[in-house]
Amino acid sequence: MTFRDIRENKRLEEMMLKYEFALNILETHLNILIKEFAFSHGYNPVDHIKSRIKEEKSALKKLEKKGYELTYYNLVKHIHDMIGIRIVCSFLSDVYDIVKLIKSSPQFKLKEEKDYIKHPKKSGYISYHLLVLVPIYLNDTIEYMEAEIQIRTMAMDFWASLDHKIQYKLSKTLSKEIIDELYNCSLNIRALDSRMNRLNKVVKNYIETDV
Repeated sequence: MTFRDIRENKRLEEMMLKYEFALNILETHLNILIKEFAFSHGYNPVDHIKSRIKEEKSALKKLEKKGYELTYYNLVKHIHDMIGIRIVCSFLSDVYDIVKLIKSSPQFKLKEEKDYIKHPKKSGYISYHLLVLVPIYLNDTIEYMEAEIQIRTMAMDFWASLDHKIQYKLSKTLSKEIIDELYNCSLNIRALDSRMNRLNKVVKNYIETDV
């Protein structure tokens, strides 16, 4: 799947290169922020980080699914997750610490945020999304590239990963039974995160008291 116009394809090729530059910059700054946080707090809240640039075919397929004509303009205007970074944290409180850390950084411009933890999707999906603009410097000019950052706990990531695999296997619409069960599993995940977060606070209090 590709653009019909060869000039559009050339522009897409150039844009993919810019996405690569932006991802490198974003990864570097995020690693610096997290290491600084870990140094000053004596604790690293991040379990692991995953990153990717959406493949051209996948992006065009998503554009087609949304009902838009396959043009370079529509790709840039309507596909906001060409750059994707997922930050997986240990505890629920860590998620909000990382969100605060990123939002306070002068390295990025915050374009949009969605708290799917306090306001889960109907499917049961829970995570915190930040849409940021990452500056890249080319030929004495600054261009801002969109990137989506997802911050979630290991439990949330577990649910989202399995939900994706279940839905990916089915070509047809999920039955109500499956939808309800996935949502109930999400409720269990939320309850588990809350319990583990409370337990983590208790442990921290014990450590502070011993010191």
